[in-house]
Amino acid sequence: MAVKIRLKRMGQKKKPFYRIVVADSRAPRDGRFIEEIGTYNPLRDPVEVSINDEKAVKWMLDGAKPSDTVRNLFSTQGIMERLHNEKNAK
Repeated sequence: MAVKIRLKRMGQKKKPFYRIVVADSRAPRDGRFIEEIGTYNPLRDPVEVSINDEKAVKWMLDGAKPSDTVRNLFSTQGIMERLHNEKNAK
């Protein structure tokens, strides 16, 4: 089973709000997911991002691949650097 970390769209029409979820790559965008690890609200100024760092790193160490947008969010939050440090520490 290929696992992805991606965004799940929530909110009203023209007012998007996203949850960062771990899901099977075959599941639909807003369908079934394994675990929710954070939220992303692009309409706030500044942009509101809340991610559980420990869960995100754990899933990536287990083989989950983040989508391009999620990878950018992780980079701005410093999670990709933490993942790199943990991989090299082993």
